[in-house]
Amino acid sequence: MKLSDFSHVIFDLDGVLLDTERLYTEATQKVVGEFGKTFDWALKSQMMGRHEHEAATLLVETLQLPISAQAYLERQLPIAEQLFQKADEISGAAAFVATLAARGHGLGVGTSSTMRLYRLKTAHLPWFSAFTTVVSGDHPEVRALKPAPDIFLTAARALGADKARCLVIEDSPAGVLAARAAGMAVIAIPDPALEAARFEAADLVVRSYAELRLRLNC
Repeated sequence: MKLSDFSHVIFDLDGVLLDTERLYTEATQKVVGEFGKTFDWALKSQMMGRHEHEAATLLVETLQLPISAQAYLERQLPIAEQLFQKADEISGAAAFVATLAARGHGLGVGTSSTMRLYRLKTAHLPWFSAFTTVVSGDHPEVRALKPAPDIFLTAARALGADKARCLVIEDSPAGVLAARAAGMAVIAIPDPALEAARFEAADLVVRSYAELRLRLNC
């Protein structure tokens, strides 16, 4: 795989550009802990990349919480939002984005987060100005969320890009499948706790931006 094969690169947000997955975990555990439950990786890995309401429903049903998905979100989101305001980049993300921008690649973000949460997470990080397109889970053209391809196809249209020349960077199995369904190449940078076997659909699996740079020779 060569970067020169692609005109545009579309990034997922959480766990790919921003180290927010641990913040989601912290906020979620605070809520489920009230009911004597533990939020573990087996469940989290199924929720990653999905819209907040879909993920909340899965959580409530799996852990058999005595509250509705909406009630869970009403408890969890304020905690998470406080944490998001100080979200840090994934190590090497900002430098990699700058490299792509300098090489002339068009850059976009395709996230299942709402636009409000996207802005909350990124407002303090000026390097996000490199992204000319951001497609969120509540975008009017997005009818179905990952693993459906809508988010990435919408991003490609907004970028004016040929989907065959778009490269997606993801960290979740659902996101990888969404990119594949969109007809795009995809690189996975999963959390170390997730086994590589879950990312067989990816063109390349790496564990860091440093490894990605070595593999792409950039």
